Parts: sequence; C-alpha cells; structure tokens
Amino acid sequence: MKPHVGQARWEALAAEPEFRALLRARRRFVIPATLFFIAYYLALPVSVGFWPNVMSRPVLGPVTAAYCFGLSQFAMAWILLGLYLRRARRFDVAAAQMRRRETHELLDEQR
Repeated sequence: MKPHVGQARWEALAAEPEFRALLRARRRFVIPATLFFIAYYLALPVSVGFWPNVMSRPVLGPVTAAYCFGLSQFAMAWILLGLYLRRARRFDVAAAQMRRRETHELLDEQR
C-alpha cells in the first residue's frame, strides 16, 4: 500500500532546508538558462532587423551570416539540453533521497 502524504506533511517537507536548497539550486540553473535561450533566440530577428547588411553578408559561398546564426540555434539548444540533463541527474538524486527518507518516516509512523 502506498503511503499518502497529507497537506501538513507536505508543508513540513517544503519547509525543510534540504528541500529549499534543492529548489534554489534548480532555480539557479533554470532561470539563467531560460533567459539565455530567449535572448539567443531573439538575437536573430533583432540582428536581421537592425543590422541587415551584416546579417546578409555571405560567409561560406551563398550561405549568409543570418543562416549560420539560425543553424547555430539548433546546436545551442542541444548543448543547453545536455547541460540541463547533466544537472537534472543531481536534482533527481537529491529528490530521491528526500523521498526515500520521507517514505521511511511515514512507514515508521504507521507501525
């Protein structure tokens, strides 16, 4: 039988320093990564709008700077994904340890 975590138990868990530290660590990565992604994504249309001569300049034969920048967004997204997956493993391990401890506490209370 799966133990049920009530509202009071959840509030106690959410107030624990370990849980709050996990949320802060996740936020410290996710917010800057999201802001970077948005800025990088919007840099292409802004660059094309403000500096069309630079962005229409051929870089490799008929391939322009704008086209290269647009393709670089795919690489940037995959790199950001890899960084997040690597960091998320640590978050998952910490969360699993907290869940395991909480489950043991609930089972001990039921005995």
